[in-house]
Amino acid sequence: MENNLGKVPFVDLSWQNNPLLSEIDSAMRDVVRRGDFILGAEVREFEESFAQACGVRYGMGVGSGTDAIALGLRACGILPEDEVLVPANTFIATVIGVILAGAKPVLVDCDINTALIDLELAQKAVTKKTKAIVPVHLYGQMVCPNQLKNFAQNNNLIIFEDAAQAHLAQREGKNAGSIGLASGFSFYPSKNLGAFGNGGMVVTDNPEIAQKVRSFRNYGAPKKYYHQDYGTNSRLNTLQGAVLKIKLPYLETWNNWRNQAAKKYDHYLQPLAEYGVTPIKNMTQKGHIYHLYVINVKPQGSHNRDYIQKELAQLGIETGIHYPIPCHLQPAYSFLGYRRGDFPNSEKLCSNILSLPMYPGIEDSQLQLVVDNLFKIVGK
Repeated sequence: MENNLGKVPFVDLSWQNNPLLSEIDSAMRDVVRRGDFILGAEVREFEESFAQACGVRYGMGVGSGTDAIALGLRACGILPEDEVLVPANTFIATVIGVILAGAKPVLVDCDINTALIDLELAQKAVTKKTKAIVPVHLYGQMVCPNQLKNFAQNNNLIIFEDAAQAHLAQREGKNAGSIGLASGFSFYPSKNLGAFGNGGMVVTDNPEIAQKVRSFRNYGAPKKYYHQDYGTNSRLNTLQGAVLKIKLPYLETWNNWRNQAAKKYDHYLQPLAEYGVTPIKNMTQKGHIYHLYVINVKPQGSHNRDYIQKELAQLGIETGIHYPIPCHLQPAYSFLGYRRGDFPNSEKLCSNILSLPMYPGIEDSQLQLVVDNLFKIVGK
């Protein structure tokens, strides 16, 4: 094969960051001049703007998406020994957030076509101790809001959305972050809305939950030196708030470009279906904001996912795997008591999925190059 080294990076953040550098530099200099580094004016303004974009009233910036889950669940009233339903097919941070909140994560298998939590299987996992469900809007696609609400109402459960990959995603006329009692977002640099470091946010319509998160994130102190709650230090710093505030007005356009790139991928990949290469199913059309574009590669002889990834890498096409080991098989979480075979769909996806290059600004020629080389590899 022709060597096309360096042709298609997995993510290219410079495309969206570079045009904004002058504005970001000016905003950062203003922060430095004021010395307003923690929970400053830019954070408050960004909290308000992002909450409004999600369709809720309150946003509380925290140190990471993991902290958003942990502090958000605590603010929603989750107590030690409560059980919280979590998809087995997610990044481990979802599970960690539940554990940090003091609760017990109860894993649920996913739908093999969408990779999202299977609510029918979730029903079988409900016990008297189950208090909440954390649906993960994975890869940028929301879990069905109507089904989720019906499930929660029928079982008297709190919904806390993990929307770390779903900034401004939509489904059934609802925004990610507006379905549950509260929701958690991440602003890790490679997210659709990414900071220049770690950051996260809890959003909610409930003023009491909002006040609790503000206290929990700041040493449990609703006012300085008065520690009413058992808290921690998890505050979004002002420099990150300044970056995110500048980027937010562009997010909808960036998401639309991702969605359009995904449609082209879908079209170009159609001939590969006979070779066992199919995209994870989009059930939300324009509402899917494609933080990741993920394909399912069914093994055919020696042409499995790992072989294909290696071959693409040699051609200069970077890919990722989200995620190679399911949560229940991670060594650190063996204490949860799960074994191989407990969640067959999640295990199968972890063996077969491959994330293709995706970012706003990716060119049509790059998309075509990815698929052309995929075809050369699997069609041999």
